[in-house]
Amino acid sequence: MRTTRKDYLAHIEELQKRSDDTVAKHIAERRALTPSQPDPEDDPTFGQRAADAVARFGGSWTFIMLFALVLVCWVVLNSFLLARGGAKPFDPYPYILLNLFLSMLASIQAPVILMSQNRQGEIDRLNAQNDYEINLKAELEIMALHEKMDAFKQQLLDMQHEQLRLLKVLCEDNKAAT
Repeated sequence: MRTTRKDYLAHIEELQKRSDDTVAKHIAERRALTPSQPDPEDDPTFGQRAADAVARFGGSWTFIMLFALVLVCWVVLNSFLLARGGAKPFDPYPYILLNLFLSMLASIQAPVILMSQNRQGEIDRLNAQNDYEINLKAELEIMALHEKMDAFKQQLLDMQHEQLRLLKVLCEDNKAAT
């Protein structure tokens, strides 16, 4: 069944409300919003670790250089055997076996890299949600500090007015006494 935009927005609003409730709860309890250590239940599975390793190696200059070296060696060796005439190359030009291997590699490597990217996207989404909650909590804490500072400023002004009133009374009493 296809998810509608309305369902999606309702889901997002529910996540937002849960997030806001979490922040409010942490502020009320005066405790940190994020755990200091990652949960042990968040350990990646073997497949996830393998996908991450393939993506890490498949997206590196080492892989590109090794892959280019293998391709060049394949072409040079087959061309040399073909040019020599006496030896039969194991994959004569147009290198159909090499194309088959490249297609098989791409058909296996691409989904594995996509799995790793999906996993990384989920991790990034969770980090973004965590950042949002921390920023929201910080904003609320700053607003509370502003309110306290405003109340403190008003209290100081009231005290200053009282001191000025008392000083005026003392001055009048001093004038009356002289």
